[in-house]
Amino acid sequence: MLKFIKHHMETIAGIEVYPLISFIIFFVFFIGLTIYIIKTDKRVFEKIANIPLDSTEGPSTSTDSQHKKSL
Repeated sequence: MLKFIKHHMETIAGIEVYPLISFIIFFVFFIGLTIYIIKTDKRVFEKIANIPLDSTEGPSTSTDSQHKKSL
């Protein structure tokens, strides 16, 4: 099965550039992400990390509003 696929891949002209392009996109993305993380203020990440724990922000569900009414 692999020989069948390999033969067809070898017959396509210019296909050897696609793995290189994929690697470059992958590498640039993660280098950019690393630079973003290093340069961003740590307080931003702390605020983002506390979003699930903060009950004052975000949409309230019907169960939340019913629970608040009963209190």
